[in-house]
Amino acid sequence: MPYVSAEPTAAGKALRLPRDERRRQLLAAAQEVFVGNGYHGAAMDDIAVAAKVSKPVLYQHFPGKRDLYLALLDSHLAELTQLLVDALRSTDDNKLRVHATMRAYFQFIAQDSQAHRLVFESDISNEPDVSSRLEAFNAHFASAIAGVIAGDTQLSMVEATLLGRGLAGMAQISARYWLETDGSLDIDAAAELIYRLAWRGISRFPKEI
Repeated sequence: MPYVSAEPTAAGKALRLPRDERRRQLLAAAQEVFVGNGYHGAAMDDIAVAAKVSKPVLYQHFPGKRDLYLALLDSHLAELTQLLVDALRSTDDNKLRVHATMRAYFQFIAQDSQAHRLVFESDISNEPDVSSRLEAFNAHFASAIAGVIAGDTQLSMVEATLLGRGLAGMAQISARYWLETDGSLDIDAAAELIYRLAWRGISRFPKEI
């Protein structure tokens, strides 16, 4: 039988939600508060109010706001990683791979700009348990790109990984700027520009003989 927690409604009746659904509700409220107030400016009281639950219900699921933040971070990084890996695996044509990967990065931001801000613009991004997660994501993404580059060129894995880091950084920084333009540049046009820049650079490396 699924775990349910109860919250009083305006009519005095209890609203019961399965544990997973309640967890999603709390995480959505926490994300809104973290993005709006920053990690340090957020309080469990604020998150409980945003989620329309009592603090005891909130604490049943998350012992503190760090647990909430890390759960959100892990979820978003896992989603973004899957999008990017799927894009890299979507074709054997490297030109199309570059296009799909850049488009996937922009799509992640377009579909949930709050998620991107929480992941990459946090005021605790330098703290060890956060920075280690971000570095693991960056390393995984760069390694996936490097594998494709090394397999198709005469470059060593160290050289290919350096290029992978460069391409990953290009996607991240350009997509963050695009988000700040507030729709003044169409997502397809933006992703196309960055894809063309990336491909014109990476395609010039010698192919493996």
